[in-house]
Amino acid sequence: MSATDLTAILPLIIVGITAVAAMLMTAFRRNHELTLAITASGLALSILSLAVPAELGPRPITGMLIVDHFTVFYFALVLASALGVAMLSYGYLKKCSGPHEELYILLLLAVFGAMVLIASDNLVSLFLGLEILSVSLYALISYHRDSVVGAEAGVKYLILGAVSSAFLVFGMALIYFETGTLQFSRVASASVGGTVSSTVILGGLALIIVAVGFKLSLVPFHMWVADVFEGSPAPVTAFVATVSKGSIFALILRYFAVLDIHAYRSLLVVFALVAVASMFVGNYLALMQRNVKRMLAYSSVAHMGYLLVAFLASGPMAPVAVTFYLVAYFITSLGAFGTISVLSEGEREASSIESLRGLAWRRPWLGAGLTVMMLSLAGIPLTAGFLGKFYVLAAGVESGLWALVSLLVINSAIGLFYYLRVVSMIYSPASHLTRPAGIEEIGWPSSMAETATLLLLTALVIWFGVNPSPLIHIIQSAVAGLL
Repeated sequence: MSATDLTAILPLIIVGITAVAAMLMTAFRRNHELTLAITASGLALSILSLAVPAELGPRPITGMLIVDHFTVFYFALVLASALGVAMLSYGYLKKCSGPHEELYILLLLAVFGAMVLIASDNLVSLFLGLEILSVSLYALISYHRDSVVGAEAGVKYLILGAVSSAFLVFGMALIYFETGTLQFSRVASASVGGTVSSTVILGGLALIIVAVGFKLSLVPFHMWVADVFEGSPAPVTAFVATVSKGSIFALILRYFAVLDIHAYRSLLVVFALVAVASMFVGNYLALMQRNVKRMLAYSSVAHMGYLLVAFLASGPMAPVAVTFYLVAYFITSLGAFGTISVLSEGEREASSIESLRGLAWRRPWLGAGLTVMMLSLAGIPLTAGFLGKFYVLAAGVESGLWALVSLLVINSAIGLFYYLRVVSMIYSPASHLTRPAGIEEIGWPSSMAETATLLLLTALVIWFGVNPSPLIHIIQSAVAGLL
């Protein structure tokens, strides 16, 4: 590797160094505030360093990674989201017993794995990044060691994650057997050129899709998602819903842009069926829930189905729609789970819908913020979520995917019910509640980190819903290399 190569992956190096620094500091002295400061400083410095690779232009790194504008944009999205999760974790962990510092170390390692995934240009780096991310998540999900629900969630994710990794490795083996390479571009040229057995290639891709489907909780690989979301600490749930899934979607955007998914009719049919099943099953199961975290878990299944509609579209609108939707979903999910973090009392999380009754009168600022998040997830105008769905619909219409677009509209209407049910609960007066006058009731969250993070997330949801043009221009520039 040359000095320029090292410069190109500077953000990745900074995250790795930060994880080591946090680990060494914890080994010598446990200090929650200092560990948070190291984590936040490292993530912020990594975000600032993105200006360096952005100036270099597309650059392959040792045949394993590629750093271009697409990579830089998703690096920024993942790093900013991880910084938000770290800020939300501080106040949450202060109310919990046991050690706090290890969560930040695991968070940094998971971010490192996600960044490797995003920059992957080779199936080997894909596997390494996915495993670094997954192994970190196993520990993060079951971080409350004394919680039976948390331990169950961690074990379920561990077992199913191991199975999905086996599918991934077997699929990689089939592709390597037929093409003699693991690099995305070479696999694409060998398979599209007709020099290899298309049946074996399709078999390998099918196995890889199974592994990806598990990580994205697409139907029929979604059975873990509700238990994991419910058992994880609220900030970790936010990380799983955003960074984990977003990095996987960034990967498949790049991989299938190189491979040209539209050259494989059978794959298009499979993805279309998965999208339809994910939309209907996710919304149906979300309707049945009385737990906010489980409801958001199943609704995330439906949202992944919506994203697949834009993913299957052709033309320049498709990657723009997917990326904007992901940005909106990141911000909204972080805000929703961040509010749950603030309302939680240690390991006892305020995750039932009934616990939100009268929130607008007890904690009006939190009630207003959670309302904005629910409206954005429902796709109500003047929110980022509305424009995200609009661009997905536009991409589908542009490609003539009328059946998928129609089903997306129907499912969006179904989703309105359970999101608005939460909103109605927030503003429903409870029989034992009166409008409080105490500062402790209507005040801001106890942690300034939580307060600033939730205010910023709420402002971004509204801002991108009203004035999306600057973000759209940035996204168009970022995805230009995929077209």
